[in-house]
Amino acid sequence: MRAAPTILHLDMDAFFAAAEQASKPSLRGKPVVVGGLGPRGVVATASYEARRFGVHSAMPMGQARRLAPNAAYLVPRFAFYRAISGQVMELLGRLSPLVEPLSLDEAFVDLEAGGLADDSAGARAVGERLRAQILTTTGLTGSVGLAGSKMLAKIASEEAKPDGLVLIEPGTERALLAPRSVRIIPGVGPATGDHLRRAGITTVAEVVEAGEDELVRILGRSHGASLYRMATGHDDRPVVAERDAKSVSVEDTFDIDLHDRLRIRLEVERLAERCVARLRGSGHSGRTIVLKVRRYDFSTLTRSETLRGPTDDPLVVREAAERLLELVDTTGGVRLLGVGVSGLADYTQEDLFAQAEAEAGGESAEAVAVAEPAEHAAVAPAAAPTATETATRRWAPGHDVRHAVLGAGWVQGSGLGRVTVRFEEPGSTAPGRVRTFAVDDPELEPADPLPLVPGGVTGAEGAAPVVRAGE
Repeated sequence: MRAAPTILHLDMDAFFAAAEQASKPSLRGKPVVVGGLGPRGVVATASYEARRFGVHSAMPMGQARRLAPNAAYLVPRFAFYRAISGQVMELLGRLSPLVEPLSLDEAFVDLEAGGLADDSAGARAVGERLRAQILTTTGLTGSVGLAGSKMLAKIASEEAKPDGLVLIEPGTERALLAPRSVRIIPGVGPATGDHLRRAGITTVAEVVEAGEDELVRILGRSHGASLYRMATGHDDRPVVAERDAKSVSVEDTFDIDLHDRLRIRLEVERLAERCVARLRGSGHSGRTIVLKVRRYDFSTLTRSETLRGPTDDPLVVREAAERLLELVDTTGGVRLLGVGVSGLADYTQEDLFAQAEAEAGGESAEAVAVAEPAEHAAVAPAAAPTATETATRRWAPGHDVRHAVLGAGWVQGSGLGRVTVRFEEPGSTAPGRVRTFAVDDPELEPADPLPLVPGGVTGAEGAAPVVRAGE
């Protein structure tokens, strides 16, 4: 634990949704949900306006639509987000040689290694200056936490949201942590949390009161001792400079061995969904799906399947994990399950297999993302697009287009051979006009995103930053 709050944690505010709102004036101040829009899609990010309705990351998109039926539902533009992330990471790199990205929108920075701060006043000044630079450079806001450890810096950035800065003074850690849920401590997931709850431990103060010996008895030597140190405010984990992500995975250990085959399959499905949420959070896709099974006798088996191309589609990952489960004998009981994705690519693409299947089945494109008045509707419905047209042009809600006469705009929705476009740019002061075209209109073409601020980057520029996954 450091004597000065020189570990900084930056977390961009509702990053994907905020980037969409910044680039689309008509969506500013309105609920926006970004994610997979298919029947099995999940929420990647929800704007703060959407969160008021209960929508949150990793929620099934169908549930989100029921909670916030009038929100704008958009397909992610990952190249655009990565370009903005690159700008932010460049600013962090100017502060210190030790920058540890956790995802596209989140990172730790060791200010001490950069020689920029050695006390609270200096750290606060650096944090405020960073927030101003991010806003000027990207047009977006980020929240900053400052503390003497990584755990507390991350807690502080959560306290600061949205668009704020919180500094935790060294020496105040135990008082701050005491009333919090034990789930706030790194490494305490649902399974460990339930295990502690059954032992009557629900807050950090109760963890400290139980003592290290009791925690070791409940959780084992390594986990119990680590949890006790964290609960007493001791976190000596260093900020580690960025390195290539190799895999993303999640796993759960069960207090009682699972024997029911249906329950085991449902747990694998749930883990696959969590794994994909983490994969998308890091801005990656992957080709190899891995299933880990620890059986009743502590023997551990892994099975893997490599796809034809990288994916971040939850349906594809889930179905692959289920196929792998069929290769494992679980009759004696299962005490641990894990799902992972490896062979990561530094980009995310839509799953080609699911896309081809939808086209072959004659499914129409997504419905209009934002409801429009009747006067904006097409004058007459046209025949559905042919398979060739659909394969060459997929007008995804939220994606950028350019019209030969009307200029830059974005897709609000498409279907029945028509595509509805709102023509506006990030610098517009008022919502743009809406027009509807045939999907094969020769004057309408897909386009690269426009920069959020003059002179800024777009999704077609720059390389993706290196990020760490799995934390």
